[in-house]
Formats: sequence, structure tokens, C-alpha cells
Amino acid sequence: MKSYLRVLRHQDFRYLFLGQAASVVGDRVVVVAIALYITQRTGSPTDLGAVLGAQALALVALLLFGGVWADRLPRHRIMIATDAVRGSLHAILAALIFLGAARIWEIVVIETLFGAAQAFFQPACTGLIPQTVPESLIQDAQALTESVANVAFLVGPALATAVVLGIGAGEAFAFDAATFVLSALLLLRVHPRPRGRSSAAPASLRRELHDGWREVRSRVWVWVTIVVFAGAVMCVYAPWYALAPIISRDVYGGAGVFGVLESLAGVGAVAGALIGLRWRPARPLLAGLLLVMAWPVQNGLFALGAPVALVGVVVFANGFGFSLLMIWWETALARHIPARALSRVSAWDWMGSLALLPLGFLVAGPLASTFGAQPVLGVGCVIGVALLVIAVMQRSVRELGGEPDAASAEDVPRNVGVEARGEAEVTHIDPLVGAVHEGSRLEKAHVALREEAVRGAVRERGAEPARVRERREDGRHRLGA
Repeated sequence: MKSYLRVLRHQDFRYLFLGQAASVVGDRVVVVAIALYITQRTGSPTDLGAVLGAQALALVALLLFGGVWADRLPRHRIMIATDAVRGSLHAILAALIFLGAARIWEIVVIETLFGAAQAFFQPACTGLIPQTVPESLIQDAQALTESVANVAFLVGPALATAVVLGIGAGEAFAFDAATFVLSALLLLRVHPRPRGRSSAAPASLRRELHDGWREVRSRVWVWVTIVVFAGAVMCVYAPWYALAPIISRDVYGGAGVFGVLESLAGVGAVAGALIGLRWRPARPLLAGLLLVMAWPVQNGLFALGAPVALVGVVVFANGFGFSLLMIWWETALARHIPARALSRVSAWDWMGSLALLPLGFLVAGPLASTFGAQPVLGVGCVIGVALLVIAVMQRSVRELGGEPDAASAEDVPRNVGVEARGEAEVTHIDPLVGAVHEGSRLEKAHVALREEAVRGAVRERGAEPARVRERREDGRHRLGA
């Protein structure tokens, strides 16, 4: 709780957090509302797959462009614009449902445009969070953000099930539209701090995409995780949302069981987010991947028609593990990726991880019609487990630690985070920066802080190179003069 209060003292993060808290609850309501509404209306997994696949396809196709623009323009402005677009789209869909005029192709068009707007929102949000808190509080901010997403994961499905089955789907989409309006209004009050080096003039779109890809390619743990999740999302995530509502209705006696299970996953996710405030494992990515092994196992048990209680336990474990993995993954990106490229790397991450999601949604229905929904979900479980095992076998994944690497520390060498109590604290300082930046205005202002960092580096590394020592002594001499 103290960690929550500490990070919420920062006004910009507080506004961002409150806006996203409202928006993400609406999003989770809509995810389940779409599944239940189409299952009620047509009962066709192909129709459901077409709607979900259209949104995912637009999202994947435009994510890289969204990442480039999020590194060029003020990120909170991009988020405001995309909130306005998404709110308008779901307000239109709500009106169509109220009028009884919503057809499948219209829902497909609306969700395609929604996915396109989401492609610009997501990289901007990933890059904005570290700009609203000091460097030392990034994991706390990620944990709190993830916790509210997980509360939404808990509340959203239950609320969607109650609203869609008890009142109507139109109200669910109208509620989501209202949350986007609230989010946009709160984002207007956010004034993020500068972070990382900024270019005098942006490079070409192609060059910036290439630079982002270079950051991904140079880190095996990043691209291996992205590739593994591309396959797992297609074989585990897509079949779950396309077929689980149908299996729930046919095997477990009602589509509402699907909503209940989604709420249990939300309970686990909230628990994971709370643990994430304190738990900082030495090998965070390895720990996260081991925990999410419950993800494909959940699908396998559901496909076998296992008792609901057993499925519920594994669903809870899945939510718990995914919550921690997301906290540690986003924190690792913020700490190991240069700030100037964070949104582009995030875009490559999202685009790569979701690249096969549209295909997964589109083929799930036809495969289920041919082989049955349960066999398709079961085969996806086996593939998902195999892919996660492959990820864990990679040395760079197993050995990734929690400290920033040299590339990211070099990009944010002089960030000074200001805590709410008004005291300055140094967050990331390369120990040798003070030795080479002699005579500069910044050195005069921060010489005491840098000298402390250099002394710490000397204690850790032993004897420093003679040339560096001489240059530092010369710099002190000049400052004393």
C-alpha cells in the first residue's frame, strides 16, 4: 500500500492512472460483451472470429506506425485523440444495437477502426508511463497500472455478463464510450517530464522503423519472447475467446460460465499485481514465463470438460502469472531499452506478439466446424506449452536480470527524479559520466552527485583506468578554479 501511495503522489501519473482505470474497465466489459452478444445473436464462432479478427488485423497492421509517431509526438496527445476516436466508435455501435440495426458487417467495420486507433494508443501509453514518475518508481508505476488492469479483468467480465444477459449489449458499449471520454479529459491534465535524448529533427519513417527493429534484434531475450508469444497468442489466446463461449454453452450448460471464469482470472491478476509491488526476482523474465505455463493448461482442461472448480483454479493461476509477467516485462523494456526508442520497441513487441492473432481468430471457427471446438482448443494447449518451454530454454531469457544494461543507462544518464517530499534523487547515472563531462554547466550543477556515483564505481570495479583518473582530477581542478 505504501508503494501505491508513493507513486500516486506524482500528479501526472495520478491523472494518467485514473484515466486508464476508467478506460480499461470499459475495454474488459466490451471484450466479453462482444463474445456474448454474437453468441446470443448468431451462435456462430465464425462470426465471432471475424469480428475479433478484424479488430486484431487493423491493430497489428498499424502498430509499427503508431510506435514511430509515439516517439515523435507528445504521447499524451496521441492518447487523447485515440480515446476520442474509440469513444465515438463504440457510441455509434451502442446506438445501432439500441435501434436493433447492428449487423455483423457493421460490427466488423467499427471494430476494424477501433483496432486502428488502438494501434496508435498502445505504444504511446507504454512510453508515457515512465515519463510520469521518477526512474526509481517505474516498476511501482507499472505494478499499479497492471493492478488496475487486473481489477478491470475481474470486474469487467462479471459486469459484461450481468449487463448483456440481464439488460442488453447496447448499454455495455455505451458504458465503454463514456469511459473513453473520461480518460481523454484526465489526460488533458497530464504534463509528462522529458526522458531520454531527443533528436533535433525526426528521421524518415523507414529509418525510424529500422532503428526500432535494431533495438529489438540486438536483444535476444526481446525477440525470442515476441516470437514465442506470436505463436502462443494464435494457438491459445485466439481459440479461447473464439471457442470458449461456445464450449461453455454446449458443455457447461451456459455461456455465463465463460464470464465467471474470466472474472476468476481477474481475481488472480489482482493478486499478482499486489505481489508485483514487492516481488523483484533476480531473473524476472524466467519467473514470469514459468508462471504463465498455466495459460495453455487452462485451455486444455476446459477442452477436456474438466470440473469447473479445477478449471477455475488454473484460470486463477493464469491470471496471477500473466499479471506478474506483464509487470516484469514492461519494467524490463523501460530499464533495458533506450528511452528514445521505447515506443517503437513497444510497437514491435505488440505487433510481433499479435501478428498471428487475426489468423487465429479467422481459422478458429472453420477448424471448430470441421474438427470440433474442444479438439481445436486442446491442440492449441499442446502447442502453447511447447512454445513456452522453448522460450525458457534460451539462455538470455533465463539470465535477464533487473538492472539496466549499458545501452539504456547511456540513453538516460542524467535523469533526476523528484519525489513528492521535494528531495532530489539520482536514478540512473553511468559511473564514468562524471569523468568525461568535465567543465560543462551540468557538471557544475551536479558535481557532488556525480562524484558520489564515481566513488561508488571505484569501490565496485577496483582500480579505474589511469586516463579516466587523470581527466577526473583535471575536471576537479578546473571546477575549484
